[in-house]
Amino acid sequence: MLTIVILGSLLGLLALRIPVAFALGGLGVILLLAGGFSPLMVPSGLHASTQSFVLLSVPMFLMMSNILLKGGVGRDLFEAAQAWVGHWPGGLAIATIISCALFAAISGSSVACAATIGTVAIPEMVRRGYPPRFVYGLLAAGGTLGILIPPSIPMIVYGFITEESVTQLFVAGIGPGILMCGLFAAYSVIFALRHKEIPRGDRLPLAERWRMTVRALPALAIAAFIFLVIYTGTATPTEAAAVGFAFSVFITTVILRTMTWKKFTEAVMEAAVTTVAVLLIVAAAKVFGKAIALYRIPQDVSAFIIANFGDATLFLLFVSVVLLVMGCFLEAISMMLLMVPVLAPTLAQLGIDPIWFGIYFTIMIECALITPPVGLNLFVIQSIGRAKIEDVAAGSWVFVALMLATIVCVYLVPAIVLGLTRL
Repeated sequence: MLTIVILGSLLGLLALRIPVAFALGGLGVILLLAGGFSPLMVPSGLHASTQSFVLLSVPMFLMMSNILLKGGVGRDLFEAAQAWVGHWPGGLAIATIISCALFAAISGSSVACAATIGTVAIPEMVRRGYPPRFVYGLLAAGGTLGILIPPSIPMIVYGFITEESVTQLFVAGIGPGILMCGLFAAYSVIFALRHKEIPRGDRLPLAERWRMTVRALPALAIAAFIFLVIYTGTATPTEAAAVGFAFSVFITTVILRTMTWKKFTEAVMEAAVTTVAVLLIVAAAKVFGKAIALYRIPQDVSAFIIANFGDATLFLLFVSVVLLVMGCFLEAISMMLLMVPVLAPTLAQLGIDPIWFGIYFTIMIECALITPPVGLNLFVIQSIGRAKIEDVAAGSWVFVALMLATIVCVYLVPAIVLGLTRL
């Protein structure tokens, strides 16, 4: 009964549109005081939440993605991809997906990925005759690759909560990321074949293709660097993020010469605002987590799940429905900080690998990014495309279905997630 009251109170605060950080932190403080626990646990929890070396990578990855966004790197990636696949059926859409995947491998941010590629791709695709709703849905969904293809900020947060290896999570995200890109690309080809009015691009000469590819090489070099140093164990994700940020500044100022002081200060300020928002939620969630742990809420929820959803399949179906509903009201990081501490104790009892569950959870919160009414990517694409939010949402539903198909695939074939980690 107490568990229902606490969760109901939290949902009530969120329904009143109280910011997630204040709802979590405030309720945590009330629970500690009501239970007679020391209020000194609040500052100790706040302090502990900001002392993680892993979380230092969050502002670095945000800085790197914002620098590349302001430096126009997205256009170079898009033109390079278009040069190679633009003449295929749905080639422009495939180029968009490839560009999103490539920028995702640099940024770690879904919103940055959607904004960077959307700024370039939306006008071009609409001009070429692609239906606007398809374009908006494709870009909104393509942006979500920013938190699945590593590096990924939600994976960093998941590793912080569960004390799992962030490097292992990054490796595990590669297979599902490629699979999802493939499903998006396959749908784009089918869509283009069904809509004969969508023209194909011209096949460019090989020399022109290589010229555009060379211009995109600096950005690709950052992605390759991060990939190699993390997966070979040469550097931690935090160290790789710091060096990647330095490289992004060098590339945009010295090589591409697209960075100005005004753009740089804008990138810094936007990264600072996002970092503060993320870390404030993390700190508040730490206080709330301490409180519910003292009230034994995770253990009670775990016992309830085992009693009623003792099978791993039923458990995952139950969690999927809950996350789809929550995704209509909460953004990705908030969902992870609310749900993972409660669900994590159940995983071992059900025989679910925590690394696999981290990828499954990330894909599910990807759906939250493109489901109304609060899907962040919907608002990003609406702003860039100057579209109606209902048109963006209408174009996104088929991609939500493709994300759920990815969930089914990784459930049936766990090696898609865990195969590389075992190597």
